[in-house]
Amino acid sequence: MTAAPLDKRLYFGDNLDIVREHVEDESVDLIYLDPPFNSDADYNVFFTSPKGREKSHAQIEAFKDTWHWGDESEREFHEILRGKNTRVGEMMVALRSYLGENDTMAYLVMMTNRLLELHRVLKPTGSLYLHCDPTASHYLKVVLDGVFGGRVFANEIIWRRSTGKSLMFRRLPTNHDVLFLYRKSDSCVWNEKAAFQEYDEVALPVKTAAKYKYRDENGRLYRLDNLVNPNTKRPNLTYEFLGVTRVWRWTKDRMQTAYEAGLVVQTRPGTVPQLKRYLDEQRGVALSDVWTDIPPLNSQARERLGYPTQKPLALLERIIKLSSNEGDVILDPFCGCGTAVHAAQKLGRGWIGIDITHLAISLIEKRLKDAFPGIELEVQGTPKDLSGARDLALRDKYQFQWWACSLVDAQPYQGHRKGADGGIDGLIWFADDKKAAKKIVVGVKGGDTVSVAMVRDLVHVVERENAAIGLFVTLAIPTRPMLTEAARAGFYECATNGKSYRKIQILTVSGLLDGTECADFPDLSGGITFRKAKREEGTAGQKALL
Repeated sequence: MTAAPLDKRLYFGDNLDIVREHVEDESVDLIYLDPPFNSDADYNVFFTSPKGREKSHAQIEAFKDTWHWGDESEREFHEILRGKNTRVGEMMVALRSYLGENDTMAYLVMMTNRLLELHRVLKPTGSLYLHCDPTASHYLKVVLDGVFGGRVFANEIIWRRSTGKSLMFRRLPTNHDVLFLYRKSDSCVWNEKAAFQEYDEVALPVKTAAKYKYRDENGRLYRLDNLVNPNTKRPNLTYEFLGVTRVWRWTKDRMQTAYEAGLVVQTRPGTVPQLKRYLDEQRGVALSDVWTDIPPLNSQARERLGYPTQKPLALLERIIKLSSNEGDVILDPFCGCGTAVHAAQKLGRGWIGIDITHLAISLIEKRLKDAFPGIELEVQGTPKDLSGARDLALRDKYQFQWWACSLVDAQPYQGHRKGADGGIDGLIWFADDKKAAKKIVVGVKGGDTVSVAMVRDLVHVVERENAAIGLFVTLAIPTRPMLTEAARAGFYECATNGKSYRKIQILTVSGLLDGTECADFPDLSGGITFRKAKREEGTAGQKALL
C-alpha cells in the first residue's frame, strides 16, 4: 500500500483568512508560530552580489513590526466578542479596559483572533509553540491561557539567542526569546527520546564524568553498576555467582548470559560482581526549559539567507522532533523565510506555510527547491493568470512589484525606503569579465497604460547605474513606439560567450505567465537573488520525494 503524499502547501495572504478558508478543523498535528514581536522596529532583507560582497543598498523592507489601534483592530475586537469562546471575549474586554486603545492592545487583538483559529485546526493530540520575546510575552501568556485553558500549559522555554551586550548602563541586557508550549489535550504527542541530548564525551557533566571513568578494549566509556536486588526476600533470585551469594536483580541464567557477553565483571576475586553500563547506550542529558546549546545565526553562518528574524534550523528541528511524528502536518502561519517548513520537510513531515508578503513566499519557494531538488509544492494566493495579476496590482503596488520581479528571477529592490527606488524595482547580478559583478535593472509597471517615456526613463536608469541590461516588465500591452525605443538602445555584448543581448527588453506579465516570453541575459553565475540554501542530503524529506 502506497503512503499518501505529504501535505506541502505554501500560501500568500493574511493567515487569518487562509486558516479560516483552507485549513480544516483538527487537521494539524503541530503549530509553530513566530509572529512579529510588537517591537516597533523595521526589518530588512539583505542580498549579495555574485562575488559575495554584501551591498548596503541591496536590501528591502520585509515587514514593519509596529501595530496601531484603528478600524481593523476595532473590527477584529468585536469579532472576538461575537465568537463562541465567551471566556476569551471577557478576557479581551478586561484587557482593553486595562490597556486602552493603544498599540499593545491592537497587537493582542490581532494575535487573539488568530490563536482562536489555530486552536480550532489543531488535533486533540497536537501542540502549539508560540515564539516571542519579553516585549509582550506576559500578555500573550494571558491570551494563550484564555484560548487553550491554563491547564494545558506545558512549558515556558527560554532560548538564549545571543550573548549579553556589555554596554548596558541602565538595565541588564536582553538576550533571550520565549517559547510557550501549549497542548490541545493531555493525549498530546510527546517523543521522550527527543527530550534527551547525546552525551559529548569531551564535555561530560562533572558527575557523569566521575561515574563513567572506565574504557573497554574498544575505547567505549562505561561505569560499574549494582546488581544486588534491594528486596532481600526473593528466594528465587538468591544464588551464588562467582563465589558470592546475594539476592540478585536477575535470574541465574540471565546473569550467566550477561557474564559471557562481557557485561558482568568482577574486579577481583571475592568482590561483588557488577554490571557494565555503557555511556553510548544511555538516554543522554535531559533537556531543561532553558536552551543555551543552540546558537543564533551570525552574519557568516552558512545557513543564513539574509532574512530578518531568521531562526536556526536546529531550533525548529528540536521542536518538531519533540512534538510530532513522521507523516504529521506542521503549520507555520507566520513563516517568514520558511525555517519551520524546511525543518518539517527535512524530517519527513507534511507542512503548511503562510506569509503575508510575496517577498517571503518567493524566498521560501527558492529555499525549498535549493535544499530539496525535485520537490513539488503547492503555492496558493499568488497570481496564476492576468486577472489575478491585475487584482494584486490594484490591492498592493509593492506586493505586485515583488511578485513581478520573481517572474524574471530578480531580487526585489526598494532603495533605502519605499518610494526612493530611483526607477529600480528589481536587480539581477551576473559575472562576465571576472573583474566586477554585472547588473541588470528591472522596472515594473502595474498600470493599465504604459508609454514610450517610461522606456526612455529605463534607458536613463541603465546608463546611470552602469547596468548591462534593463528589463521592462509591464502588465499592459506595450505600444509600437515603446518597442521602437527599446530597439534603439542597442545590445550588450557578452565578453565571456561572445553573444549579444538586447540592452532594453520589454516583457509582458501575460507572456511571462504563459511561457511565451522570457528575459534574455547571460546565465553565467546562475543569477544571484536570495542566498542559496544548502542542499539537504539523505533526509526523510528527500526520501519523501522519491
